[in-house]
Amino acid sequence: MATDILAAPLQAQLQAQPQALRNSKAEGTQQLVSFRLAQEEYGIEITKVQEIILMGQITRIPQTPRFIKGLINLRSTVIPIVDLRTRFGLPDQQAGDETRIMVVNVVGKTLGIIVDAVSEVLRISPNQISPPPPTVAGLGKEYLTGLIKLENRLLILLDIDRILGEEGDTAVKAMTC
Repeated sequence: MATDILAAPLQAQLQAQPQALRNSKAEGTQQLVSFRLAQEEYGIEITKVQEIILMGQITRIPQTPRFIKGLINLRSTVIPIVDLRTRFGLPDQQAGDETRIMVVNVVGKTLGIIVDAVSEVLRISPNQISPPPPTVAGLGKEYLTGLIKLENRLLILLDIDRILGEEGDTAVKAMTC
């Protein structure tokens, strides 16, 4: 699987993250990678993202939860792939030209998450992050760490370590051990 040439500037930002992280901690800012699922925009901490790759052949594994799409071989490392659309209960959608796999480090494991598109790397100050409103209910509430108000859009900040939940965590542990 090749690294996405279109996302080369984003890849460069990910590779430069250790220095940027030192600078952002000194400034009190946080860097996020933003991505899209359906019509919503989400963000996760850049420290969790290892790389972003094009969609490729995924080997399906029987008797796994529906949101575990299977495994890929990434430079001789086999990693499980989670479809966030399915995990969030969103309608299935055929992979498009902008669909990507974000290779992330979650709960000490490396895995890929399928997203509709990767948008950008953002530097966010703490005063831009609002807690989720108490009226937010439903299954996704435990995944939210905050909401970020940008110029004319709202970004949902996710806790990627909690997204898998008990069922997903068990499935991923079984596939990565």
